Amino acid sequence: QYSFKEVFGTLVVQKELFDVVAKPLVEDLIRGKNGLLFTYGVTGSGKTHTMTGSPGDGGLLPRCLDMIFNSIGPFQAKRFVFKLDDKNGVDVQSEVDALLERQRRDALPVPKTPSGKRHIDPEFADMINVQDHCRVEDVDEDNVYSVFVSYIEIYNNYIYDLLEEAPFEPIKPKWNSCNTPVRNGDFIPPQSKMLREDQNHNMYVTGCTEVEVKSTEEAFEVFWRGQKKRRIANTQLNRESSRSHSVFIIKLAQAPLDADGDNVLQEKEQITLSQLSLVDLAGSERTNRTKAEGNRLREAGNINQSLMTLRTCIEVLRENQLYGTNKMVPYRDSKLTHLFKNYFDGEGKVRMIVCVNPKAEDYEESLQVMRFAEMTQEVEVARPVDRPLCGLTPGRRFRNQAFREELARKLEMRGGPLGGETEEQSVAEMLLQNFPPLPSCELLDINDDQTLPKLIEALEQRHKMRQMLSEEFAKNVLAFKTMLQEFDSSVLSKEHYIQGKLSEKEKTIAGQKTELERLEKKIKTLEYKIEILEKTATIYEEDKRNLQQELESKSQKLQRQASDKRRLEARLQGMVAETTMKWEKECERRVAAKQLEMQNKLWVKDEKLKQLKAIVTEPKEKPERPSRERDREKAVQRSLSPPPVPNAPPVRLRHRRSRSAGERWVDHKPPSNVPTETVLQPHVPHAITVATASEKALAKCDKYMLTHQELASDGEIETKLIKGDVFKTRGGGQAVQFTDIETLKQESPTGRKRRSSPSHPDPLGEAADSEWTDVETRCSVAVEMRAGSALGPGYQHHAQPK
Repeated sequence: QYSFKEVFGTLVVQKELFDVVAKPLVEDLIRGKNGLLFTYGVTGSGKTHTMTGSPGDGGLLPRCLDMIFNSIGPFQAKRFVFKLDDKNGVDVQSEVDALLERQRRDALPVPKTPSGKRHIDPEFADMINVQDHCRVEDVDEDNVYSVFVSYIEIYNNYIYDLLEEAPFEPIKPKWNSCNTPVRNGDFIPPQSKMLREDQNHNMYVTGCTEVEVKSTEEAFEVFWRGQKKRRIANTQLNRESSRSHSVFIIKLAQAPLDADGDNVLQEKEQITLSQLSLVDLAGSERTNRTKAEGNRLREAGNINQSLMTLRTCIEVLRENQLYGTNKMVPYRDSKLTHLFKNYFDGEGKVRMIVCVNPKAEDYEESLQVMRFAEMTQEVEVARPVDRPLCGLTPGRRFRNQAFREELARKLEMRGGPLGGETEEQSVAEMLLQNFPPLPSCELLDINDDQTLPKLIEALEQRHKMRQMLSEEFAKNVLAFKTMLQEFDSSVLSKEHYIQGKLSEKEKTIAGQKTELERLEKKIKTLEYKIEILEKTATIYEEDKRNLQQELESKSQKLQRQASDKRRLEARLQGMVAETTMKWEKECERRVAAKQLEMQNKLWVKDEKLKQLKAIVTEPKEKPERPSRERDREKAVQRSLSPPPVPNAPPVRLRHRRSRSAGERWVDHKPPSNVPTETVLQPHVPHAITVATASEKALAKCDKYMLTHQELASDGEIETKLIKGDVFKTRGGGQAVQFTDIETLKQESPTGRKRRSSPSHPDPLGEAADSEWTDVETRCSVAVEMRAGSALGPGYQHHAQPK
């Protein structure tokens, strides 16, 4: 819902709209105040109809003109008494100078101003035939008035004068690819006008044609002449869509009469110039609905841009007034707002008529229009206008007229006019006045002998003068007759000459008519061909658009399929790589486990063969079993041998620190280890012995050794010293990378399985069984192999967190 000061229905008549909206502006114009009235709305909503009207029912513009001339009709000044200068000012000149100006203009071959006595064009005669006779009350009768009109349009943010006399085709202007006018011999594009600021800081169009008019018919004829040049075009929404903003400017100049009430006061300071601007805005439109292309699309863009600038200026004015801010109003962003800057700054009243089309397709755009129009009501722009003070007595015009009428009446009563005070006299009266005056004819005395001789003398003089006049008249008549005869002869000769020329021209015209008929037939044929070609081109363009849309949809579909294919390929490659890595690790683990199993089997077979060989080759007398101390001695002697080669294949050693750096070891001995009670024990210098590996201990050392025990297949305990390097990780922790394994193994000389602790078999068995399963409990830090190590997956272990 939107609220406005006045809402008119669909059946409202033009008179009612004029009385409410435009009549107050005309009253202010005659009282010396400015006014601005513009129509705003969507394309096809009736803005031009509201402003201009229709045949038989004139719109706001002809009614405003009719009201102005009804009000100031008897008080208008003669032509050229007021003259507009090129700087938005007005000058006043005397009656004599104005008369000379009129005579000079009448002597020109083509009059610059239309004559009010000519026959009215029937094309618009019924649009200005307003029968209301509306007029302004209380018009200042001591002033003289003069009306000037001008008509401009703002097209593509350029200002053009519609009253400029130039060969110009408004519907099909010629522009090149650089968006500049093409100039050739046949077509001269109109020159755009510039905006200037006068000494009173008012904006005006320089070089604009301003015509002085004296009647409604004359003013509307000027408007209609410019209206035919206005740019209109056919769009999908409006057959005659306005492609420009048109501005019809009515200027009213008024100045007081002098003290006698006869002539205009020759003081420029006393002249008041007021202005009423009637603006027919181009409609806001969406290009996807109008199907605009090329020039139409550029025009629509400029129209929407200028209307957006108008909305922005109004919104900034409203914000400045409501919140007391001082933001700069962007008047210069558009020629439309720049031209009417003074109105928005308070130089007069501003009225806006919002035209709404009830079509459902215009719903959203109409909402935007009404929202903006409702917001504009909150902006106040009017401010008082100071008029110049005139110290002369009011009512002097009619007092002077009454005085002249009374003087003429008194002179008639006294026997006729005196001197040159009367109006035009006849030729006979002038001749009688030139005759000698008759003396008095009264005879008062019988002996009077002077009166009659004087009368006779006067009559004789008159008779002589009459004879002289008759002779002169006869001579003039004779001369006039000879002149008439000569004129008749010349006229006859000219008629013969003209008839010969006319016959020649008629023959030429007949030939041209036949040529015109032939050309018209050719034009019709070409128009038919053009129509067929346009239909064919339309069909081809439609097919082209459909094929382009189909091509775009298929290309988009192909792109989607290609992107899906790329994603699927990347996903499959990731899955293949992951599966390949997984199976490689599994194969490596299985191969290592199989190798270890085969090595164990070979070792078991070797042990069995050794035992079998010992049984076969042993002497019949069973030797005494050596005691535990002897076994220990032999074990000590056996440990003196060089350390055995580890079962695992040798690995490539990584770069280590130099020995001179002072290596420190972490000696990790789990608490479940069984003491071997051997003579030779591994000695690690500078070692930190721990039962559970910790990050604190690893941070202090750069070497790591884990003591691991397991039960061999012969029942002996096998001790493995797993060695590795300590590295710092990116997260700030420690990581161990195993590099070497040393194996320590005890063997019985008799080849029998020995128990390292026969008195406590159960704990040993439990410890042996739990040695492998307790590795996770014994290690609390990460343990991983170096890539390419042949230690097998059995030593890859990640401990549970503490």
